[in-house]
Amino acid sequence: RSWFTRTGLVKPCRLLSPLPVVQISERPLVHQESLLKLPVPPLQQTCVRYLASLEPLISEEEMTHTHKLMDEFLRPGGVGERLQKSLERRARKTENWLTDWWMQSSYLDSRMPVAMYTSPGVVLPKMHLQDRQGQMRFAAKLIAGVLDFKSMIDSDTLPVEYLGGKPLCMDQYYRVLSSCRIPGPKRDTVVNYAIGKTPPTHITVVHNFQFFVLDVYNSDGSPLTVDQLYVQLEKIWNSSLQTNKEPVGILTSNHRNTWGKAYNNLIKDKTNKESVRAIQKSIFTVCLDAPKPRVSDEMYFNKVAAQMLHGGGSRWNSGNRWFDKTLQFIIGEDGSCGLTYEHAPAEGPPIVFLVDHVVDYMKRSEMVRTPMIPLSMPQKLRFNITPEIKKDIEKAKQNMNIMVHDLDVRVLNFTHYGRKFPKSHKMSPDAFIQMAFQLAYYRMYQTCCPTYESTSLRMFKLGRTEAIRSTTTESLQFTKAMDDPSKHKAALLEKAIKVHRKHTHMAIHGQGIERHMLGLKMIAIEDLTSLPEIFMDTSFAVASHFNLYTSQVGSKTDCVMCLGPMVPDGYGICYNPMDDHINFAVTAFNSCEETNATKLSQFLEDSLLDMKTLLEHPHPESG
Repeated sequence: RSWFTRTGLVKPCRLLSPLPVVQISERPLVHQESLLKLPVPPLQQTCVRYLASLEPLISEEEMTHTHKLMDEFLRPGGVGERLQKSLERRARKTENWLTDWWMQSSYLDSRMPVAMYTSPGVVLPKMHLQDRQGQMRFAAKLIAGVLDFKSMIDSDTLPVEYLGGKPLCMDQYYRVLSSCRIPGPKRDTVVNYAIGKTPPTHITVVHNFQFFVLDVYNSDGSPLTVDQLYVQLEKIWNSSLQTNKEPVGILTSNHRNTWGKAYNNLIKDKTNKESVRAIQKSIFTVCLDAPKPRVSDEMYFNKVAAQMLHGGGSRWNSGNRWFDKTLQFIIGEDGSCGLTYEHAPAEGPPIVFLVDHVVDYMKRSEMVRTPMIPLSMPQKLRFNITPEIKKDIEKAKQNMNIMVHDLDVRVLNFTHYGRKFPKSHKMSPDAFIQMAFQLAYYRMYQTCCPTYESTSLRMFKLGRTEAIRSTTTESLQFTKAMDDPSKHKAALLEKAIKVHRKHTHMAIHGQGIERHMLGLKMIAIEDLTSLPEIFMDTSFAVASHFNLYTSQVGSKTDCVMCLGPMVPDGYGICYNPMDDHINFAVTAFNSCEETNATKLSQFLEDSLLDMKTLLEHPHPESG
């Protein structure tokens, strides 16, 4: 089969990168074999680029010290060369030298709660649901849409994505359904139940903190129709009206060590173990949320974004979750809807593709005749709550409420222009938006900071992400000049954008700095008795303390994605650039006096407007 099939089958869709991604109908698993392996970049190249990335961030004195350490690291026949050779050996022996390390170091070894710290939330456009029947109907259609997506996974007919004419790795798509994170005392694991002899045929539905198993296939293997799903959801709703049940699910929001201990305690009981296993094995989870307190229209999206990230606290919906589940769709009685996903198995693009597919599916009218078979009552999952488990639940509630109060979430719907504007000036929309982040931060703090932009490595087999360091000498020159009337700013903006494009291109093609440095460090931990000085250097710590943690998640659906900050004194920023507007979500911790999500959002809006004015009326040298 030719790689480029009929153009009628090509649908543009955006990924974390500024290049357009196209989907082409062919069998993904055939293509997995033809994917390239992730390269190990040349040592010299990474070290030179690493030093350049430090320039805008550290003092001359620190820079001199770091240069000395780097000379030592790069000595001919020295430690750098040895580590590089070991890393190259690992690359030859494995399918992807980075993926396992990345999964462990970034997710499974982390002991922070998954809620808010690593699990993103996605807000879908508000549904105008009149009543709870509307909520059930919507939930039924959504479930049918996800099952339709699943049929493409099961029959291996998912369209392959291409970036710049190269096929992308589709592996993550096969990891989001029927999978779950399992807590461990020191390290977690992720289990994918779709791979076993008998793949799961049920989802879990949770309402008023009570979990149910809902079988979503008829005995002949056909998926339940929307009408059938609606009937089953009604049964679930009507048998979970009590609101005084223990929120067992809130245990999954705790610190991983605490939850690991509570988990072992919980599953000692046979009934509890079976209930937990049913949740873990389910294809995905649907959370039917209770209504939240009413808020003004301008606060609505902030509150819903927070609801998707953490559920709003133990009084509201934080117990109506199983945060270890890879995929949880959230549908509120008030029309708020979205999802949260556990980040270890996959990045944003597969999730967004799924969302776009489900939203498209839900727009179609259904013509399927519903079989007249009576369906059995969905099974309610039982939990035996001992005094010790009750104590664990209370502790988790307290901890969750502290986290909820600490997280400030601001959604900025920027309506003045969208990605068409920078494109009309022949500028990459992604790089343009990244420069707006730099300008907003600089204006707020009179300094720049380490900035992380996530980009995709899916051009390579089992590729996950690379980081682009968006703060460069050129971006700092632009931000400093922006409020100086004597400077020619448009040229500086153009230069900064060019550099960002170059860094993006290198990152996507496996020539980034961040993951290579991680690889050298991981090899050093495995092979050496002590860590090389370059990794113990203050500059290394400073440059990896990302006060701005940013991610573009482009989707066809007008949705807002949000994630928590990476560091206590930082911001998490997600953005979805549409043609004529841009959705941003900015998060920060209230416990940090220096950060303020509302203020940064305001600076961001002003920066985007000023950059538009700059391009439309570039000033001559004299200002």
